[in-house]
Amino acid sequence: MALRSVYETFWSEWFWLPANVTWKDLENKDDGLYYPQTKDLYIPLVLAFIIFAIRKCFESFIAKPIGLYFGIKDGRPKTVQPISALENSYRIKKFPSEDTVKGLEKQTDMTEREIQRWFRMRRNQERPSQMKRFTEASWRFFFYFNIFVYGVAVLWDKPWFAESIQCWVGYPQHDLSPGVFWYYMIEISFYWSLMFSQFMDVKRKDFWEMFTHHCATICLLTFSWCGNFVRVGTLVLCIHDAVDYWLEAAKMAKYIKAQRLCDVLFAIFGIVWFITRLVLYPTKVMWSTYFECKQIVGPFPSCYFLNCVLVVLLILHAYWFSLIVTVAYTVLSKQGEEVTDIRSSDEEEVSEEDSSRNGSGDRKHLNHVNNYK
Repeated sequence: MALRSVYETFWSEWFWLPANVTWKDLENKDDGLYYPQTKDLYIPLVLAFIIFAIRKCFESFIAKPIGLYFGIKDGRPKTVQPISALENSYRIKKFPSEDTVKGLEKQTDMTEREIQRWFRMRRNQERPSQMKRFTEASWRFFFYFNIFVYGVAVLWDKPWFAESIQCWVGYPQHDLSPGVFWYYMIEISFYWSLMFSQFMDVKRKDFWEMFTHHCATICLLTFSWCGNFVRVGTLVLCIHDAVDYWLEAAKMAKYIKAQRLCDVLFAIFGIVWFITRLVLYPTKVMWSTYFECKQIVGPFPSCYFLNCVLVVLLILHAYWFSLIVTVAYTVLSKQGEEVTDIRSSDEEEVSEEDSSRNGSGDRKHLNHVNNYK
């Protein structure tokens, strides 16, 4: 009885639907029209694992050979000589304090420089290889580019693609075409796959911001499916997908050492980001959900919640654009020098002398790894 009460409260028509509309109005009948159903949301959970499997095959059999062709080495930094006292300290803190180093000097009969060198190489040992970064970027480029093309093809002849007010005309009795249905299912599946693969991918400094973004996106897509805000949802997806593949292309160019191409692609990425996520997104999508919805349908609670999620995404867009501007400023101020990705963990420089003193005399200095300039 209690569960029934919770169920009815959660699916309250007062919250989800405009006035004078009931859930029965959105039930599928034998008339050839299909409305979103909550049971459809099981499909992305299965598709997410299929997409993840496709990703692994793509990285191994397509992206990796391409990386090797362009001279990207498929290897990791050599392992350092295991020293129990240093390993125990490393597990506690990867960047030892001055007092810790002095204590380790007494335990190991090593100099301060040798200890610092060991810790640098030990940290590099855990960092992902250039090939791993390249294959991950290649997969994201492949997916984002293809899903963007597919999305534009599906939405091109839809009335709301050109006029956002059509997102609300006749709402919520908006039936789905097969193309829009699978566009949504594939997108939700992809973000679910990112949710669990993020913990295995190259770690970013904005890890939790990205995690929040994925959660907000899944929340938005799931919520919009349940409330049949699918037309608005497709616009959000298309705007997002229009920019992401430019960044991944810039990263790929960086990894194959095509620096000039990387600079051009990154510049395009920054411009497209600003136009789509900081201009079109608030003026086309958020304007529609705030004003056109009230004008055509009238206010109702679920629309307010939708707007809150859209605001979270806008804040993240502004935050990431500040990172883009920071990177662009650094590039211009460095006049072509190598700069690091402010979102990723880079390898630390280790000289030949450092390597030889740590038992790797034939090892050259580690290349500085950058995601994008």
